[in-house]
Amino acid sequence: MTLYAAYGANLDPRRMGERCPHSPLQTTGWLSGWRLTFGGEEHGWDGALPTLVQDPFDQVYVAVYDVTREDEATLDEWEQADSGLYRKTKVRVATMTGELVVWTYVLDAYEGGLPSAVTLGVLADAAEAADAPADYVAALRRRPCRSTGL
Repeated sequence: MTLYAAYGANLDPRRMGERCPHSPLQTTGWLSGWRLTFGGEEHGWDGALPTLVQDPFDQVYVAVYDVTREDEATLDEWEQADSGLYRKTKVRVATMTGELVVWTYVLDAYEGGLPSAVTLGVLADAAEAADAPADYVAALRRRPCRSTGL
């Protein structure tokens, strides 16, 4: 088992349970010194993709899961880490019981571009399902998004 920090759609314990049924939620916490942003617009079908970048003045709410090797392979495929779109990196998460060293996915593309409203909605709903603070969820819902032109 290895610890994984989810910051996007996998924040939602129900969704993560469907994707990785053998990997229980351990805790939630904050990834300090990083911020949630978007990039790789050319790789997304409806806008820029979520990622993390280092930022000494920010933090990101995360859910920490204890992931089995089997589920890790499934997650790598789901997050397209096996194709090189995302890469794994080790980070430190501050939890109520102390600091944990975990891995997470970071987009291997330039930062920039706007996500779709659908993407932001999925992220905000997932954060809400993971009991993120209301102000964090509200900030996600207020972020600028790509116009669909419809």
